[in-house]
Amino acid sequence: MTLNPADTFVALLQRRAADCPDRVGYTFLIDGETIESSMTYGELHRHARAVAASIPPREDEPRRALLLYPPGLDYIVGLFGCLYAGAVAVPVYPPHPARLTRALPRLRAVARDVQPTTVLTTTALIGLRAALADDLPTTGWIATDATPAALADQWRDPGVDGRSLAVIQYTSGSTGSPRGVMLDHRHLMENSAVIQDAAGHTPASVGVIWLPPYHDMGLVGGILQPLYAGFPVVLLSPLHFLQQPLRWLKAISHHRGTIGAGPNFAYELCVRKTTPAQREALDLRSWEVAFVGAEPIRADTLEDFARAFAPCGFRREALYPCYGLAEATLMVTGGDKHGVVSLPSVVEMPSPGASDAPRLVACGRARGSHRIEIADPVTRVPLADGETGEIWVSGPSVARGYWRQPEATAAAFEACTIMGEGPFLRTGDLGFLKDGNLFVNGRLKDVIVIRGRNHYPHDIERDIDRCHPCLEPGGSAVFGVPLEGHEALVVVQEVPGRCRDPHWPAVEEAMRQTVLRSHGIAVTAIIPVAPATIPKTTSGKIQRDACRQKYLEGTLSPLFPRVLFRDAERRHVPSSPPG
Repeated sequence: MTLNPADTFVALLQRRAADCPDRVGYTFLIDGETIESSMTYGELHRHARAVAASIPPREDEPRRALLLYPPGLDYIVGLFGCLYAGAVAVPVYPPHPARLTRALPRLRAVARDVQPTTVLTTTALIGLRAALADDLPTTGWIATDATPAALADQWRDPGVDGRSLAVIQYTSGSTGSPRGVMLDHRHLMENSAVIQDAAGHTPASVGVIWLPPYHDMGLVGGILQPLYAGFPVVLLSPLHFLQQPLRWLKAISHHRGTIGAGPNFAYELCVRKTTPAQREALDLRSWEVAFVGAEPIRADTLEDFARAFAPCGFRREALYPCYGLAEATLMVTGGDKHGVVSLPSVVEMPSPGASDAPRLVACGRARGSHRIEIADPVTRVPLADGETGEIWVSGPSVARGYWRQPEATAAAFEACTIMGEGPFLRTGDLGFLKDGNLFVNGRLKDVIVIRGRNHYPHDIERDIDRCHPCLEPGGSAVFGVPLEGHEALVVVQEVPGRCRDPHWPAVEEAMRQTVLRSHGIAVTAIIPVAPATIPKTTSGKIQRDACRQKYLEGTLSPLFPRVLFRDAERRHVPSSPPG
């Protein structure tokens, strides 16, 4: 069927349900492996109407529904029920009842900011109402899995159009407090068109997605894109993937998946957490597009993945590096479906005695009507090819701004060059253009300047991850702190049990020597902490700023007594580390 970019997902689901009501649109792997639950377009349409009819009307203000669900089909029903009601969907990561302390701060921050009028959830989670009474209304909670099916007959089309606010998508908060990105229906439709055109999706495609549905990659790429392009998608929980990355690969093999996606660390986990024998049992010949995004992409990671899974049919050409962000709905740049472009970094030359600079992977060209400008973040002067600056974006998928934050909206979404050209979205990311391809260096706020040289923490973290076999990928946070008039390098390292006594001194020394050899920097402090200590976003990004703040406040708890720290570190570590 022919789609119009001015359509909405409300109209689109109705058309899918009318044209192919019995076609399975979504399948969820309940245990991450074999136990499945599926839903057709017709079933989703009926359930969404019932949920929409259950949401109380409000005349005084736009309705905003907090979507408080674990990953699964109930979340999808709640999402479309919200859109069918003409309400604004606010997806959030649900706190597990057993881990409320860690998850509640972010949820409370979102609740205070958005002030929802309704909370959509499940029967199993509605008990959280009492724990969240200080931040969320105790009335207006709806367990959508118990919504009477007969309510579907009471639904009336809300008459939303492309300019109606559809979703407030909270940023992952990798560099600060989460902000609500306001996305209209037209933003979602336009970006879905960009993704389909870039990747060549057809109704014959099959998605297999583990990404969090509260994050832009999981929401727009994993749930909305399959409906837009009319292909089925198999979903599994992010937790099931992180526990055993092999589950994702087995699902692609079993369901003949053609589309998968993940950040750089996901592909590295797949290599490190699978054995040759496990790979031999896979058949990945069907995999056509393997999106890689959400964080700086490493050429060695992609090469390792392609090499490791070539024996089971994975083709290197399937790797699809891309770039995007929540403030631009999702996708901004991508290639022409096939071909990874990489080259040595021409921006940061290695320090004397250091190893070669890391190779950066091209994230493709601006897609659709989007435009990329690289600008000096201070002078706002556009930069030439090959020069690193802040990535600025304009185009039809750029959001209308941040929810109820006019000053932040003006600063981020209304940037103009020194010549007055704009407006552009300031992404806060650093990168450069070469022959039209975008290369991403990292986050502007994360850059560490030591002796006049810029160092990117993700490069250092990558080398630390690989410096000793007992360390896990994604287990370190690197940042700079002021020390006697200059910036000093600090590493907070999660230490698995197998790395502890008597192995830790050797691991610590391997970390120090690796950073010195590869980056020409002497590490000032290494703080060993327990696994799952380093703050991360729902998509797995390291929240370096939050970790740095904990370090400066002295609220990190080192695993080992101070005797293992060097003199330069004594002034930084908490005064009473556990012994």
